[in-house]
Amino acid sequence: MERDRLVSTGEVARAVGLSRQTIQRYQREGLLTPVFVTTGGHARWSLDDVIEQLRQLRPKAH
Repeated sequence: MERDRLVSTGEVARAVGLSRQTIQRYQREGLLTPVFVTTGGHARWSLDDVIEQLRQLRPKAH
């Protein structure tokens, strides 16, 4: 997968090893933010952005 192109929620889910429903829940809860949402309501994501956002969600090791 090209890392700089925008991808669907399903593609992001497969790439990061989470379910599509989990990605959608994280979006609803404001934990993940897509690059944009289409007029039809479909999120489009930058894989690099999602990976960084998920990295920031991880608890910090002490």
